[in-house]
Amino acid sequence: MPVSYAREPVPTTRRFLMCPPRYFAVRYVINPWMNPDRPVDADRAMEQWSRIRAHYIALGHKVEEIEPQPGLPDMVFAANAATVLGGTVLGARFRNAERAPEAEHYRRWFLANGYRDIVMPTAINEAEGDFVWTGRELLAGTGFRTEPGAHAEAQEVLGAPVVSLQLVDPHYYHLDTALFVLSPADESGQAVIAYYPDAFSAESRGTLERMFPDAVLAGRADAEAFGLNAISDGRTVILPREAEGLAASVAARGYQPLGVDISELRKAGGGPKCCTLELREG
Repeated sequence: MPVSYAREPVPTTRRFLMCPPRYFAVRYVINPWMNPDRPVDADRAMEQWSRIRAHYIALGHKVEEIEPQPGLPDMVFAANAATVLGGTVLGARFRNAERAPEAEHYRRWFLANGYRDIVMPTAINEAEGDFVWTGRELLAGTGFRTEPGAHAEAQEVLGAPVVSLQLVDPHYYHLDTALFVLSPADESGQAVIAYYPDAFSAESRGTLERMFPDAVLAGRADAEAFGLNAISDGRTVILPREAEGLAASVAARGYQPLGVDISELRKAGGGPKCCTLELREG
């Protein structure tokens, strides 16, 4: 008889770090979604970001903010700035020169806010863009941004087992564009995740199938809408409103999808998760 891993969705209160998109723009190309010739409405981007933030607060989560810096239009994508686990901060080292200065601004924020266990990486490491915490292990993406050597560094610094996954489609250049956790692992079972299979190598798809046989699988249309760049608190799932198929799939599992507009943020290759860095203290 097959084992069922499904369980009742249960929300947990989270603490997030976000950066207002005050200087948001698309001025360069570092992923396939970016086109500097395409107009960007910065005011609308701020409205979209503010709506995501408001949803978090309405759901009972705490949101911290870092001051944005002129000349760093992608600083809004806070998820790329650090991975925080058990109060330990593993900072970022960006692959692209355009984003490299962000790492120091975020490091200073952590110092100013009482964090003392801060490690800046030696390998290219784009943080929660490529590190997804399941509650038991870090799923770690590589292929376009984060180097494989950063996976071993994360395991040593954060003291958590790491499972490496190979990304093969440049449109899904970070792991958090192709996979997210619906419910973290607890003592009663494994994590529940959603992912887009075609973003991964055959070997990595096999790994995900073995580890998460009860996963929600997203189709191409939902992936292209950045549906996997979502945030779940264990019950409510904040995701782009165009990802209708994925929303229906998670609703069928008992989760509550909440669609948001990310039309401007997506022009830089970002969505709800990209804007959100989770601060895990315990």
